[in-house]
Amino acid sequence: MNPGSSRLCARTVAIPDPGPLEAYLGTGEAMAFLRRGDGVVGIGEITRFTTDSLDAADIQWTELAATIEHETELYDVFGAGPVAFGSFAFDPDHSAEPSVLVVPEVIVGRRDGVSWCTRMGWGTVPDGLPTPQPAPTGPGELSWSDGSMSPVLWESLVAEVVAMIRAGKADKVVLARDLVASAAEPIEARWLVHRLTATYPTTWTYLVNGMVGATPEMLVRRQGGLATSRVLAGTIRRGTPDADAARLAAALNASSKDLAEHEFAVASVADALAPFCSGMNVPEAPYVLELPNVLHLATDITGVAQPEASSLALAAALHPSAAVCGTPTHIARDLINELENLDRGRYAGPVGWIDAHGDGEWSIALRGGQIHPARPNEIQLFAGCGIVADSVPEDELAETVAKFVPMRDALSG
Repeated sequence: MNPGSSRLCARTVAIPDPGPLEAYLGTGEAMAFLRRGDGVVGIGEITRFTTDSLDAADIQWTELAATIEHETELYDVFGAGPVAFGSFAFDPDHSAEPSVLVVPEVIVGRRDGVSWCTRMGWGTVPDGLPTPQPAPTGPGELSWSDGSMSPVLWESLVAEVVAMIRAGKADKVVLARDLVASAAEPIEARWLVHRLTATYPTTWTYLVNGMVGATPEMLVRRQGGLATSRVLAGTIRRGTPDADAARLAAALNASSKDLAEHEFAVASVADALAPFCSGMNVPEAPYVLELPNVLHLATDITGVAQPEASSLALAAALHPSAAVCGTPTHIARDLINELENLDRGRYAGPVGWIDAHGDGEWSIALRGGQIHPARPNEIQLFAGCGIVADSVPEDELAETVAKFVPMRDALSG
């Protein structure tokens, strides 16, 4: 882990507005977590932790962060300073994909009009600021193939799970499917970051170790002692970006199936956060979140986090929520493993960053895909749906098609 000194050093300086943060991503090790132009990008790698456990990663990072000698010009700016980017497997007990926590050499960030650069090094901190990189290029012509299951077979699986739910075996099960896109040239993750930040600015665009996407769901943010979680469950497809949003929102709010699905997800998050928070606020009714491709029922839950509960520890307590797994959790997870015929890898797992104080942001890796190092000309895309007693297989398949749209459009350029 440490090629030189036993002491990791860091320096954070204020910088003029650097422009689009994604422009600093190069072809080497690159990380990003961006929304509405703000956020952080990481360049290069100081060290990484490979683990199957969020709790273990939290301990490893906490121990390393406590040793960092940090010289800074900025205080109390969210994310300004040493951070680690992480991407974790949905179900490490049933996945060949390892979870990772990566500490970058260089971090460029912006938050609320304040911009900064943090450099890190063993023993000494290199001088200089990064520069924008040449614009990435798209993958060109793509060929598409079904992943682990054809659409017809996946509809059959949904029908089978609906029957199980009606028989009382579970209340909700989230089922996923995948697509594979292949190109003649290696697919650049930073090309996707550029495209997604431009097209879906209200989501969180993420890139960590080949896992890339634009997710609308914040698993948990801890900032200044306040914990926030955005729960999304219940979806209606939007035929075009300018479709009648008011009509669709009314239909979503009137859907007993979607409201029940959302209620399961909210309860699972509130119950998981409660031991770590005080003064929690759980709204009684959801609001409708509009995206170009879909509308979601959404609820923002807040609470005062206990000082010892880091953002990564909170993420560990929350994952997997009912929004990406089901209810009851252990039964839904067993059914997913038994029936889905898919290694989700880090899809639907926590993705985000943590700073030296334990603050950070952890989204759920949705609306994304994985570029595997051994197959750089391919990307595996994922989409899932919450299945409840009233689910209709054809509708659920259509929902996955809508959820593939952000990545398909980003790839096509």
